Amino acid sequence: MIPASRSRAFARAILSSHGSRHLSSTSSTPITSVLIANRGEIALRVGRTASELGVRCTTIYTDPDAHSQHALSSPFAVNLGAANAYLDGERIISVAKEQGCEALHPGYGFLSENSAFAKRCVEEGLVFIGPPWKAIEAMGNKSRSKDIMIKAGVPCIPGYHGTNQEPEYLLEEARKIGFPVMVKAVKGGGGKGMRIAFNEQEFLDKLESAKSEGRNSFGDDVMLVEKYIGTPRHIEVQIFADKYGNAVALGERDCSLQRRHQKILEEAPAPNLAEDIRQDLWEKARAAALAVGYEGAGTVEFIFDNDTNEFFFMEMNTRLQVEHPVTEAITGEDLVSWQFKVAAGEPLPLDQETIAQRISERGWAIEARIYAENPSQNFMPDSGKLIHLRTPQISQSVRIDAGFIEGDTVSSNYDGMIAKLIVSGPTREVAIGKLHAALQDYKVVGLSTNIEFLKKICKSPAFIRGEVETGYIQKHNGELFAPESVEPETFAQAALGLLAKELSGSGVPASQGPHGQSIGFAPSSQRQFTFLTSTGSDAELVQVSINQSGRNLFDVIVNGQGLDMTYTNVICEPLAPSISTFFPHTRIESTIIADGDKITLFQRGKQTQLTLATPSWYEKALGLKDVANSILAPMPCKVLRNEVKEGDAVEKDQALVVIESMKMETVIRSPQKGVIARLVHKEGDICKAGTVLVLFEEVSR
Repeated sequence: MIPASRSRAFARAILSSHGSRHLSSTSSTPITSVLIANRGEIALRVGRTASELGVRCTTIYTDPDAHSQHALSSPFAVNLGAANAYLDGERIISVAKEQGCEALHPGYGFLSENSAFAKRCVEEGLVFIGPPWKAIEAMGNKSRSKDIMIKAGVPCIPGYHGTNQEPEYLLEEARKIGFPVMVKAVKGGGGKGMRIAFNEQEFLDKLESAKSEGRNSFGDDVMLVEKYIGTPRHIEVQIFADKYGNAVALGERDCSLQRRHQKILEEAPAPNLAEDIRQDLWEKARAAALAVGYEGAGTVEFIFDNDTNEFFFMEMNTRLQVEHPVTEAITGEDLVSWQFKVAAGEPLPLDQETIAQRISERGWAIEARIYAENPSQNFMPDSGKLIHLRTPQISQSVRIDAGFIEGDTVSSNYDGMIAKLIVSGPTREVAIGKLHAALQDYKVVGLSTNIEFLKKICKSPAFIRGEVETGYIQKHNGELFAPESVEPETFAQAALGLLAKELSGSGVPASQGPHGQSIGFAPSSQRQFTFLTSTGSDAELVQVSINQSGRNLFDVIVNGQGLDMTYTNVICEPLAPSISTFFPHTRIESTIIADGDKITLFQRGKQTQLTLATPSWYEKALGLKDVANSILAPMPCKVLRNEVKEGDAVEKDQALVVIESMKMETVIRSPQKGVIARLVHKEGDICKAGTVLVLFEEVSR
């Protein structure tokens, strides 16, 4: 691995000619009030820095966000109403003026890269805390931005960026470029409106899917077609510029760990990157900023070819990035503070040489995005109430930027990011170790998250070696999604935890419900609990029998799924919601959270999810339906289109329905071969999680 400090002298030599700052005729007017035109963690993040600068903050929120943390963070908060109102630029500008705000900070996403909105802010006398609208316009159109970059000497990937959008014409251009190709919305971002076509046969379907997502996400379905690089890395450079002609690069970030073309882990500096290439990236990023008269924070994104060590301009994000905290960690600077200062007319706080020196001395930083999603189901988005939330201890090297606390609801109306966990260390190896340790202390119950998956990334040998690429997850799929067995002590702890809750009087006695069954005449002498490790057709039952022989003293038997273990004289001490158990061979401390029949355990840095098995007699008593012949909505969603018709014969894995949730399209595929009996919902219908979408004809037995 090449250390960041290897070529400090080289870095200074490269950058010193560009590090001088133009300070003549500077004038600035401090900003005293701002409207934060965003939500969630970035609204809170901007608000913290604004408050430190003495700037009065006004926040906005929608009906689904009425009780959100950002809505509660300021006494000056205005309800915009409908869920999509964060995109109502005119209404937001009107609120800013009504509240007497001098400036508007767009955060990221929503209107942050909308040049028309930035222009309207200026026309209405508001300071837009971002780049000039003309720069946003120039870089927001991917076709035009590539033309600008080529003229500025920044290398661009081969592709078609023209105006002819006929599908057959785009297919012909794809043939000229050579498959595989990437089809991408020219106004896209955040991984939306992008598809990879590996051959001619699938090109038109991928094109239509990308166009549909572009229309839904950006109101525009104009596409470009580019050569798809087989083993790429996503490396981006954080730049900052002021109105005096100063432009600096604040280092690069590697954002190659992605799913659905969206980042889940970012780090700075980029690992295994030769120093001359690093400095060339910085220089090209600065050239990109200067080419469009840029001001403020921006990120120049490059595709780096692992096979050839070549890099190509991909796009420029004319805003603060989600992953800006890793740059703050390696520079020691508050980038939001820089945004306010540049918007107020101040020159950049540091020159390039000072920044390069800082980066060479401050080690490594990694950010992991904590998402509400299910990695084992192709990272299917999830939503719901955070019924239990515990976070790692904050320190100088562990930071959390979050928009939610325990009790909050992650809505299906918006992106499912719960928080960002940022760690730093003197070396990459130390930073990875800190990230893994912090993830072990991150406990979320109420919805699916990617925390366990992120832990596996931290232990993946190729990641530890820095052998990253955007296809990393697919390449190492077998390792990252390898099935894990559940230890017998885990089942024992689940049963002991439920029993402890019952005996403490804080829950429904097991003898009165369907899951825990009393045996014999003494209600506290013996219990049986039956667990499922999954709810699919391959689910297996594990039975735990507990015999209480004294105060906090138990004998425990675990049977099923190849397990046959007996533990005698087990001492279990309740510490609600945790228990501390002394088995004959070890001590285990577990936190057990019950949500209906869903049981979540946290022990020894690992999360395990179990389901209490419902006895067949109880299902019949309640009249529970057999849903074996149906497909259910996995989350609250909108039906975009049905891909089949009633009466169609379908194969396993065939596309049935396309839904949208959290601004992402998801294809629901058939779990079996069969015949479609009924399509329950039509295009445009809004469905709750668990709603039946498709019914199959019953197979006679």
